Amino acid sequence: MASQHPVSWTLSGFGDEIDPDPAVQVAVLKALGAQHIEVRSAWGTNVVDLDNDQLGKLRALLVDQQMSVSAVASPIGKVDVTLDAELEVARLRRIIRVADVLQAPYIRIFSFFRGEGVAVESIRDDVMVRMRLLAEEAEKAGVVLVHENEKGVYGDVPERVLDIVESVGSSALRLAWDNANFVQVGVRPFDEGYAMLRPHLEYLQVKDAVAATGAVVPAGHGDGQLLETLTALRDDGYTGFASLEPHLASAHELGGFSGPTAFGEAARAFADLLRELGVDTR
Repeated sequence: MASQHPVSWTLSGFGDEIDPDPAVQVAVLKALGAQHIEVRSAWGTNVVDLDNDQLGKLRALLVDQQMSVSAVASPIGKVDVTLDAELEVARLRRIIRVADVLQAPYIRIFSFFRGEGVAVESIRDDVMVRMRLLAEEAEKAGVVLVHENEKGVYGDVPERVLDIVESVGSSALRLAWDNANFVQVGVRPFDEGYAMLRPHLEYLQVKDAVAATGAVVPAGHGDGQLLETLTALRDDGYTGFASLEPHLASAHELGGFSGPTAFGEAARAFADLLRELGVDTR
C-alpha cells in the first residue's frame, strides 16, 4: 500500500559495479535516474590507493557531469584485527582526504576480520579500541562513518552491530544497512535486526540474497525481507540514500561487479519495489 505522504529517497550506486571507468559509471547511473554515485574504486584502483592526480581527475569528471558523491566506500576495517591499530587510522586519514575532495558526507567502514578458528568474542575489546580510534578521527574531520554489516567481520549479526555503535557512542559512527549480508550469516534482517538497529541506521545499501545458497540476487528476489524493510523505512520517516550494490556477476573481499546490463536489472527491481510502496527517488 502506498504511503499517505510523499516520500523521496536519494538514489545512488556503487559505480565500480558498472565499469572500471568512472565516465561509464556516471553515464549509466545518470541513465537510471541517479544524481549520486558511491565511490569504491576508479580505473581499477581502490579509493585508498588513488593518488592526487587520479583524485583530481575524478573530481573534475564528477563536477563536469554534475554528479555528487553519496559516500566513499572504503575498505577501512577489512583487515585482521591483530594488525597495528594505527595502520587503519592512517589509512582513514587518507580516505578522509578523498571524501573531502569529493565532498562526500559518508565513509563506509567495517569492524575487522579475525583469524581462522579465533572465537569472535575474543576479539571484542580489540575491535572496540579500533572503532573508537576511527570514530575520533571522523569527529575531528567532521565526517560520518557508516559501519557495514559484512560477513566475517565482528559486526556481522545485529547484536554485535548494536554492541559496536552503542559501545563507541559517537555521533560520527552510524550504520549502513545491508539486507543481503545479513542473509548470508543466517539472519532474517527485518525480523531479527530492524527494530534493534533502526535508531542508528543512516544509510541503505540495496541488495538481496538467497538464504539457502548465499547467492546475491536483485532486490525483492531473495530472502532479505526487502519489502518489509523498505516499508518500515518509508513509514518511520527515512529520507536518506539508497545505494545500489548488486554484486550480480561476481563478489570478492573488496567489492563486487555486475556490469551495466545486470546493474540496470537490479535498479529496475528496486524501482519496482519502491513503486509498490509509493516511494520516489531523486
